[in-house]
Amino acid sequence: MNTATVQPPASRAAAGNPLLRVAAGVIRALRLALPKIGVGWMFALLTVNFNRVTIKELGVAAVLITIMTGMHNFLSPFQVVFGRFADRHPFLGMRRTPMLLASTVVTSVVFLALPRLGVAMGQGSLLAVLAGFGLLIIFGIGIAVHGDAHHSLIAEVTDERSRGGVISVVWTFLIMSTIASAITIKVVMPTYTLESMQQLYNLTPLIVIGSALLGLLGVERRLKGAELAEATRRSREMTPPGNPLRVALALVREQPQVRTFFMFVFLSILGVFIQDAILEVFGGEVFNMTPGETASFTSTWGGGVLASMILVGVLSGIFPIGKKLLAGAGALGTALGLVVLTLAAVSHQRALITPALIVMGISTGAYNVGALSMMMEMTFAGATGMYMGLWGVAQAFGMGFASIISGGLHSLLIETGLLSAPLGYTAIFGLEALVMLVAVGMLRAVSVAAFHGLTHEDIVRSMEATATA
Repeated sequence: MNTATVQPPASRAAAGNPLLRVAAGVIRALRLALPKIGVGWMFALLTVNFNRVTIKELGVAAVLITIMTGMHNFLSPFQVVFGRFADRHPFLGMRRTPMLLASTVVTSVVFLALPRLGVAMGQGSLLAVLAGFGLLIIFGIGIAVHGDAHHSLIAEVTDERSRGGVISVVWTFLIMSTIASAITIKVVMPTYTLESMQQLYNLTPLIVIGSALLGLLGVERRLKGAELAEATRRSREMTPPGNPLRVALALVREQPQVRTFFMFVFLSILGVFIQDAILEVFGGEVFNMTPGETASFTSTWGGGVLASMILVGVLSGIFPIGKKLLAGAGALGTALGLVVLTLAAVSHQRALITPALIVMGISTGAYNVGALSMMMEMTFAGATGMYMGLWGVAQAFGMGFASIISGGLHSLLIETGLLSAPLGYTAIFGLEALVMLVAVGMLRAVSVAAFHGLTHEDIVRSMEATATA
């Protein structure tokens, strides 16, 4: 059983003309990428501005802010809940666009209250702290809904050959949006005042909702009449009634292909991002590098990711490159870069850092295209939202646990004096490389064809087995 590809009218009209077909594909890719502008803006506000202002300028405990801004990763199970709901309950004949628009409104409005809440938190208000957590829980749920609906929409309006290129464009927009947002933040709020911060955050609904409307309207084809009834029937058949989280857990526990791919996504994301929170600290503690010098780490790695995704996107649009091959090669290349980073730590060779980051960035870009394309292939028509939600949970948990593990290992190995800084980072980066190799081993057992051999009866049996376990 294959995921149905639903093309908008413009794409169908261009099908007979190669030039029009290419132009329509480029326009569709650009429009699908536009909602990421708002996502990049919101995360830039949280990670570049809100955490800095609340911790340094307002004196709020760092642990409160880091938990508050990072807990969205652990709200990712809502992807499964709302993904299954959207599969089964179209609104005005559409399943993804309404969810995307609703989530952009909810998430963007949250930011209007954050500047004054930050001030109140700095003044020691417990009520403000609770309100901050409450608002960022709403934000986390909204981001979960947005991520599932957006990835499901891409899966449904692209075909296998064009999907890699579209994913590359989408992620390029996200990265470029984050960079542009950081520049805008610096221009609008060069120094902190409540008024300038409020002015900055007031731009959020305009940017987030505006980019979503420009990108979404008219992309998803509206289903009507018998076609809508058939789509709804198929969705209800493929997503049995009951708690959607229980359905997802049953599939992970009882279906080998689902379980193996879930673990591959989780472990590979974990392996990619363990270094993320401590890389700049590594440069300072092991090589006595200044903050200005370590600031180049992210741009070096991110530049490699961006260049790789653009190149892979172009090549995958021309040549039939296997997505599993891309994901596996990217994960292996990331492991190789981590090994070089490990050698830099243990041998105290600063010259190895930049080559390691370039290899990691290029490899991670290829991994992103391959793994995301596989996620979109590992779905069923009628259950796209539920399965994309499940893979989204694996991604988010991988990122969330990567942050926890990196900080925990740093405290356990280095801050306690158990190991010197060079040996401590050698152990951390070495473990990260090992995790990536385990993930590649799991990928070898994943088969898209075997996954599509699952049936409605298989899902029901999985649920029954879990219920009686």
